[in-house]
Amino acid sequence: MDNETILQLLEWLDASTCNFLAVKTITSELDKAGFAALNPSEGWDIKPGGKYYVVKNGSAVFAFVAGTASPAEAGFRLVAAHSDSPCFKIKPNAEILGDGGVVALNVEKYGGGILYTWFDRPLSISGRVMVDSGDPLNPETRLFDLRRPVATIPHLAIHFNRSVNEGNPLSVQKDMKPVIGYFSREEVMDTAKKGGFVKVMIAESLGIEPTDIIDYEANLYPFEKAGVCGVNDEYMQSARIDDLSMAFAGLRAMLDTCDKPCAATRVLAVFDNEETGSGTKQGAASPVLRNMLDRIVTLYGGEADAFYRSIARSFMISADDAHAWHPNYGEKYDPTNHPVIGGGPVVKINSNCKYMTDAESSAIFRNICRVADVQCQYFVNHSDVAGGSTLGNILTSQIDIKGVDMGNAIWAMHSARETAGTSDHVETVKVFTTFFTL
Repeated sequence: MDNETILQLLEWLDASTCNFLAVKTITSELDKAGFAALNPSEGWDIKPGGKYYVVKNGSAVFAFVAGTASPAEAGFRLVAAHSDSPCFKIKPNAEILGDGGVVALNVEKYGGGILYTWFDRPLSISGRVMVDSGDPLNPETRLFDLRRPVATIPHLAIHFNRSVNEGNPLSVQKDMKPVIGYFSREEVMDTAKKGGFVKVMIAESLGIEPTDIIDYEANLYPFEKAGVCGVNDEYMQSARIDDLSMAFAGLRAMLDTCDKPCAATRVLAVFDNEETGSGTKQGAASPVLRNMLDRIVTLYGGEADAFYRSIARSFMISADDAHAWHPNYGEKYDPTNHPVIGGGPVVKINSNCKYMTDAESSAIFRNICRVADVQCQYFVNHSDVAGGSTLGNILTSQIDIKGVDMGNAIWAMHSARETAGTSDHVETVKVFTTFFTL
């Protein structure tokens, strides 16, 4: 196992407790590597071999190394992933007062998480707030992370629900309210005057007044640190492995290759809101990536059809984690195409086109793996189970680009704590690095 690569991944996962902080983690590393931030509202000056990135909404980031040849001649090489993971978002006016001064928070489910994995864990809060900048149309953004356990979602004792282990339907509104503590009536009234406990906690972490906060986007996250387990450290466990492990594999490959000349323009695209369908301005269903690629082509001085020629010469790896064969539920999987943890990157195939993979793109990815000396495997759904979709299929509604859907095999996808293979992450970094240097 490449200990340095895994330790770096665990560190990045711990730092990226929400989509906004994931993008901050990525841009911090890009800044260290000499990438220049571009403002979409200003003119761009792009030079062959130059390193750049663009941020959208603070929650999506698109980094690229301009090729030594124009995209119309050499195309784009893209790795796409996403920054968001299932969680609980805190609503405005979130405080709910109960008996004995107990204060709980009113939350909304984001994405399709496994709800019961969130019970009885230490939880913290991170996100962003908007404060007054003096310009009503451009409030200032501040990111925050409380970095301490401030809440828990307590489970009902088995004595009150003897059949809990036989199936327990959950209501987010009723069952999943996180409790933050108990307070005196005076404390509750005083805090309410300041805007409530959520704003008070956030303001204290930022060193501002609660009344400075115009609005916020805040989410709960499991406070436990990412770590390794297994007799030989073959597994890693963390929240947000899906899909930050893929985003960070792409980042590692981009950082390792950015100073090596390449005719093609290399792109790392990390979208937001994949878990809710990608239908936002920073999501894969929007024209955000197409607009950026078109702008790059234009700055190379291409002819009228240069963008279309560029796309025709391009290839994309859509990287989103896959389902690993589970030793307790073998009947849930396809009998001949079920990837295992430790078996290498996974090519995802669906005959109803829920993935963008076809025979040609699969062959290209397998060739990249062969050059990288990495074993790969297939995931195909059990024929009686409907599959989901991901970035690649969504992106092709905006760009008719050739590409493959892949990921690493993980357990408990969308749990509060997922499990993946340490060797698989190292192997995927090798494959992405090879792709960026071929």
